[in-house]
Amino acid sequence: MSVTRLLPGNPPELIVYDRTQRCPYLPDRIARLPLRLPARPLSGKELDARLEAGDRRQGLVLYRTACPACRACEPIRIDVEHFDPTRAQRRVLKRCDALLDVQVGPPAVDTQRIELYNRHKLGRELGEARDLIDAEGYRDFLVITCCDSFELRYRVDGRLIGIAITDRGESSLSAVYCYYDPAFLRLGIGTYSILKQLELCRRWGLRWLYLGLYIEDCAKMVYKGRFLPHERLLGGRWVRFER
Repeated sequence: MSVTRLLPGNPPELIVYDRTQRCPYLPDRIARLPLRLPARPLSGKELDARLEAGDRRQGLVLYRTACPACRACEPIRIDVEHFDPTRAQRRVLKRCDALLDVQVGPPAVDTQRIELYNRHKLGRELGEARDLIDAEGYRDFLVITCCDSFELRYRVDGRLIGIAITDRGESSLSAVYCYYDPAFLRLGIGTYSILKQLELCRRWGLRWLYLGLYIEDCAKMVYKGRFLPHERLLGGRWVRFER
């Protein structure tokens, strides 16, 4: 199916891609992820509204799963005030705080980031050699944006070992993508990144941290469910899951 149309809204959005494809999360299933291009950059309030409706961002476009026969993808968010870290999460935070230097800055593209991204992709078995990204692909995916975005940079002794791309709304942060050097897998940088984003939410007075999609049958996504309590968007309603 190929559809090109303008959706009314504030701002209006142009559907730039709408076809079924092989699911990127569950390979035996068919996915539909219509890509929508806002007519202008989103304000913080406008981004909040789209996140609450279940949207995710990739580059300049937004998407929301609309798969023909599957509802495995569940948008997930944390109510910052009520989050209660586990003992294991507190250990990750303590360990990484002692080792890592954390910086906040605008998303950027350079050889160092591209090499680190590709090392993560191959090391974590998230793709094959033919899927490696170049400068243009990295810029389109992680640097160009339709909202207020920044990156968290993780360094060890001055060496860049991880990046977490994050969007900021008026009352929320959204974790877009995190990658890191697989040599530091045991540090738990994915978990640490969420904990640092929660810290930023508290510092900036933001209520929600959106974690993207929770997929129970996808081993690489299920870790998000360990952050409790959290809410998942089920049948158009945010449902709270307690410990």
